[in-house]
Amino acid sequence: MNRRGFLVNGGIMGLSLGSILKAQASEESISKAKNVIFVYLPGGMAHQESWIPVPDAPIEYRGPLSAIKTKVPGLLFSENLKNTAKIADKITVIRSMNHNEAAHERGSHSMLTAYQPSPALVYPSFGSVVAHELGDQNNLPPYVAIPNKAHEYAGVGYLPSSYSPFNLGSNPENSDFKVKDLDLHDKISLSRFEKRKTLKQIVEAQFSAIEKADSMSAMDKFYQQAYSLISSEKAREAFDISKENAKVRDRYGRNAAGQRFLLARRLIEGGVRFVTVTYGSWDHHDGIQNKIKSQLPSFDVAFSALIEDLDQRGLLDETLVVVTSEFGRTPKINRTGGRDHWPKLFGTVMAGGGIKQGTYYGSPDATGSEVEEDPVSPQDFGATIYHLLGINPEKRLMTADKRPIEIVKGGNILKNILT
Repeated sequence: MNRRGFLVNGGIMGLSLGSILKAQASEESISKAKNVIFVYLPGGMAHQESWIPVPDAPIEYRGPLSAIKTKVPGLLFSENLKNTAKIADKITVIRSMNHNEAAHERGSHSMLTAYQPSPALVYPSFGSVVAHELGDQNNLPPYVAIPNKAHEYAGVGYLPSSYSPFNLGSNPENSDFKVKDLDLHDKISLSRFEKRKTLKQIVEAQFSAIEKADSMSAMDKFYQQAYSLISSEKAREAFDISKENAKVRDRYGRNAAGQRFLLARRLIEGGVRFVTVTYGSWDHHDGIQNKIKSQLPSFDVAFSALIEDLDQRGLLDETLVVVTSEFGRTPKINRTGGRDHWPKLFGTVMAGGGIKQGTYYGSPDATGSEVEEDPVSPQDFGATIYHLLGINPEKRLMTADKRPIEIVKGGNILKNILT
């Protein structure tokens, strides 16, 4: 039978081509992760002083800090990751992330969208794509940014603006922390609020018949989201970190890293699909030893607490946790005791949500300069995240001018780190 006859007669064993494709799509859509906590460390954290120490390299390469053993044989961390070293058997470290973008903006675009930046088009971030594909649940926004949007490229790109992140507008580590516009004004009762909602819907129906612009559609979605949040006590409680047990708050750390990570856990527990947590400033061109020591220990306590907490609550298997910067730092310490931008090698951590526990992937060279084995690109990174969420990374989304664009172009799913 020729190819045409094969298709006309129903393919293999009577299955139509449509049935085969439908079965393939169904298989691809099986997800292991239900939600994501995406930790972004802006500025470019030094891989040598964190996930990829090089203790056998000359001092000008290895830097001033020592390497320590972890629970995983052969895997070393820098000395300021003592607590994370104890839970290394629950995470995977990618030691071969790399790209070609040495500027903050371009590197951030690569690591937040899985696309190289283009003058012709801004691509949507992981969070916005997840919001677009999976939607919201439990009256909570699908994409929340703690404390605010991680970067200008952590937004919707070419997608409708209704898939923008919900920004807290406040820091959960502050004693007066309160999410802006989450509560009703003291003088407005819930019944009065509902009447305003009904009146607004009538007015909007008139306008929407005249104008169908993205801005109006987005505004309508934002209002719906706000109404859902304000009218749902359970949804509002997810944002209320004061409801958390004091011992748990202490365990994470009463600081920026600790309270932001803890709030992220509360939000995904409540039903938020994708939470970004931005912490620190890692652009250490000088004095790297002291600057790392001023930030990394707090991250270490908070991150290890997050992984253990998710695990103990039975949430780690369904929550993908990711930690990354936009790039790493130069192999050699510079004249001012710092390191400069270096995208040719850096580390990324992934845990939970279908990721193997207690392993590492990729190998750096002896001086921490370049990848020696199993390079990982931002496209591979993005394809793996989407795959774990049941989103086909090759699916095409439409731009405003009706151009189909692949969610990720050319990335390979990192099957060796999946369960």
